Amino acid sequence: MGPAGYRCPDSLQGVPVRVLRISHSATVAAWRGRERALRLAGADVALATASRWHAGGVPVELEQDAAQEFPVVGVRTFGLHPALFVYDPRPLWRLLGERWDVIDIHEEPFALSTAEVLLLRALRRNRAPFALYTAQNLRKRYPFPFGWLERRALRAASGISACNREAAAIAEGKGFPGRARVIPLGVDTPAGLPSPAPERATKERDEGRVTVGLLGRLVPEKGVGVLLDALALEPRLHARIAGSGPLADRIEADAATRGIRDRVTFLGALPPEDVPEFYASVDVLAVPSVPTRSWTEQFGRVAIEAMAAGVPVVSSDAGALPDVVGGAGLVVPHGDASALARALVEAHDRRDELAPAGLLRAAECSWTAVAADYEDMYRSAIAPALRQAQGPTETTLRQAQGPDSVEIITVAYGAPDLLERALAPVAGLPVTVVDNSSQPEIAAICERLGVRYLDAGANLGFGSAVNLALADRLVPGADVLLLNPDAAIDPDGIAALQASLHSRPGTASVGPVQVDEQGRPARVEWVFPSPARAWLEAAGLGRGIRGPKFVIGSVLLLNAGALEAVGGFDERFFLYAEETDWAYRTHLLGWTHRAVPTVEAVHTGAGTSSDPRRREAYFHASQERYYRKHFGAAGWTAARAAQIAGATVRGILLPGGRGADARRRAALYRLGPVRVEQRFRRGV
Repeated sequence: MGPAGYRCPDSLQGVPVRVLRISHSATVAAWRGRERALRLAGADVALATASRWHAGGVPVELEQDAAQEFPVVGVRTFGLHPALFVYDPRPLWRLLGERWDVIDIHEEPFALSTAEVLLLRALRRNRAPFALYTAQNLRKRYPFPFGWLERRALRAASGISACNREAAAIAEGKGFPGRARVIPLGVDTPAGLPSPAPERATKERDEGRVTVGLLGRLVPEKGVGVLLDALALEPRLHARIAGSGPLADRIEADAATRGIRDRVTFLGALPPEDVPEFYASVDVLAVPSVPTRSWTEQFGRVAIEAMAAGVPVVSSDAGALPDVVGGAGLVVPHGDASALARALVEAHDRRDELAPAGLLRAAECSWTAVAADYEDMYRSAIAPALRQAQGPTETTLRQAQGPDSVEIITVAYGAPDLLERALAPVAGLPVTVVDNSSQPEIAAICERLGVRYLDAGANLGFGSAVNLALADRLVPGADVLLLNPDAAIDPDGIAALQASLHSRPGTASVGPVQVDEQGRPARVEWVFPSPARAWLEAAGLGRGIRGPKFVIGSVLLLNAGALEAVGGFDERFFLYAEETDWAYRTHLLGWTHRAVPTVEAVHTGAGTSSDPRRREAYFHASQERYYRKHFGAAGWTAARAAQIAGATVRGILLPGGRGADARRRAALYRLGPVRVEQRFRRGV
């Protein structure tokens, strides 16, 4: 049955996903391609959108399409800015009272409307996972309450769709625990688009004329002036400019000032039905955007639309444009009118090459392709509840058949004797050694044992080195065993770990019990750190702490599904706490972690490190990063105060070396662990 407001399908495949989409920008029927494609793909979709919105400064009323096969609910809005408006809560309250598999909020995480929907969801006790949308590809810090709202929304989300790579990275960096998906803004790929009239094409080819189109908001950052300057430099260029905005009244005068008035045609704002005819009337589309401190291109939909119409595209390098246009069109430095002029002529001359490439790129952004990406994100969002409801599936049992479906990654830094001892029992399995020390002895050991050797070229730190191996997998889709070079486990132990990993659905990682070379056990399970727990430990109550746990990473088996959900390690953690951060991110998405008491590994603690003070600085610097990332500046301040208080008291009460260690710990936290770590790394 599932929790309130949540309808749990029976399986991940073959069952329609029931989705509530909330988006202010779907007022016009033509703007609902995403929902139509999802419906055609089999999803059960309902849409809540603004009953009236302003698009390009023009008020747009809600359109109902009698042919559509999904419900559209118009909702009154208050406010005009996309980040500052709110919805009338009453229609949303009613919709959130229904059972959904996923709630897809197509608004920015920092938007007031996002906060409103999440508040209504909480009040309605609707437990369905939710996804968010982001296009923000500039790293901005928002004032209170927007930054706070953004952080809370990202940390609680089960999915993120970003229309460009930088926006995805920013969402992950600001607190989204999973892997943000880059999903392009979809476009129609219409058949039967009008083509240039044969007599016009022949005439203009004979004259050497190149007709350049520019379509969109007519503001300085869209590069209108750069295009006019390009026309002034190249007499073969003629422009057809369409759109509305502050520069609309100046275009013809600006063209006259440059002496190109007779080569510029201003069409004004175009209704959507006239856009295909516009593309058919130009030889090349220009997207010469110029970024500012507060804005850059987040996608460039007109570029994809033109490609879908078979028109070559020349863009600037602003924001996401190189990712959208590069390889299928030409990209020039922003603000460079001379380079733009040359590229426009070149694109015209290479039309037979660029037009097919553009059609292929547009197909990647078709609504069908976009819907498939969204459905994959939805199923990933509901997967944790499905795993809990289903128990072990045939697929997970197949994955646990043996260590041949495990890939091993070891990060080496010196200590070749320890490394050889770790690798010898597992040399017959797929193993990658990433060498942060670039030592010939380590390369020789890998060659002798027949395992893959990757020279990192520098000391990248543990997380970055693991990510280097994850980027080029030996066994794509396999579980990954992280094996420290000062630890050892045999293939039977690995097989037992994998069987245990897949015996409980939703387990992200498992580790063996660990003993040192004298057989003394070491603690491998820990409760996730938090500011409150830091104070409990400072008060001497650490042994009584309860809560979700993670397993330390000296020997750690990672579930391939969890890796797919959250990605690799956060490379801001140079050494230590990488696995804590990774485990906590998976925990936020509903995964669990545990030790396997029936499997044992040998671990020589600090076997590859000989400087205890450096090791202590690195460890606590990673703790600082963890607290700052997951609990913010206030959380770190609270945890730091707890460490200083606890260490100061122990430094007074404890005798001898233990007291000295505590006083050194207090001094470390007073200075700031990250600052001390940086001194060590600079050799100061």
